[in-house]
Amino acid sequence: MAIRRVLLLLKPLDTYPHSPPHIQLIHYLNNRRKVHKDTINFCQHTLQQKLVDWVPLLRTHLFKTIRDFDLVVTVGGDGTLLQASHFMDDSIPILGVNSDPTQLQEVEEFSGDFDATRSTGYLCAATAKNFEKVLDDILGAQRCPSNISRLSVSVNSKLLSTSALNDILIAHPCPAAVSRFSFKIQRDGESCSPLANCRSSGVRVSTAVGSTAAMLSAGGFVMPILSQDLQYMVREPISPGASISTLMHGIIESDQSMEIRWFSEKGAIYIDGSHVTHSLQYGDTLQISSTAPVLKIFLPQHML
Repeated sequence: MAIRRVLLLLKPLDTYPHSPPHIQLIHYLNNRRKVHKDTINFCQHTLQQKLVDWVPLLRTHLFKTIRDFDLVVTVGGDGTLLQASHFMDDSIPILGVNSDPTQLQEVEEFSGDFDATRSTGYLCAATAKNFEKVLDDILGAQRCPSNISRLSVSVNSKLLSTSALNDILIAHPCPAAVSRFSFKIQRDGESCSPLANCRSSGVRVSTAVGSTAAMLSAGGFVMPILSQDLQYMVREPISPGASISTLMHGIIESDQSMEIRWFSEKGAIYIDGSHVTHSLQYGDTLQISSTAPVLKIFLPQHML
């Protein structure tokens, strides 16, 4: 498909306190802002040299489904790419540009004073250094996007409009509260696991992409990036009992789904962190699977 129209989605320039307590922190924050701004300017200048029409848009102004574009380029980090994915189906590919990569020497220099980690950019295939080369490869059809699985959620048989690229967390709105719920794994409407009744701080379900984020931090494992399976983990289960303890962490295969019954007065579904939330009530039934439309994304070369 020829690329004629490009949406350039931009992370806004960060604003910081006028007088942070540390002089080195002031310089660090000002440098982060400058690096991000320079990357935006470079990407815009590069697009001006190409035979494409392009439209810049701040991610804070993105409110409806992205249509009538052949390519979406996000300039920021994984958060900007995540936000864009919530407004995209499987018809338009996306390229992430990490506008403010972490500098290892800087992290070491300031390790005794503050965390100098910048943007991870795990899903970003480009930085200012290689953006033009990556863009030329895409425009010349020398680089193809990968199909990345996303996660869909239905509540009481009603499909939520937002598909998760990373993960969902189902929990009480108060993080200190105990949640009560049950779950089972199904295939074609038939149970393929025992029913697990839980008291815990909630349950997280991740895609293969999300398995490298909060799921990994919680003790999960990294999945192949192109896997269509999902990984789930019950958080901090209270006395699960020997009969269901092995069910607290596992895989939902691509032809399976997870059914959850919610037995707490309040609850919430957090989609990709705090980007999107949906409230739950006592007795709600959730269906979770990887049947959502894929996201077409140009991945970094080391992931291919």
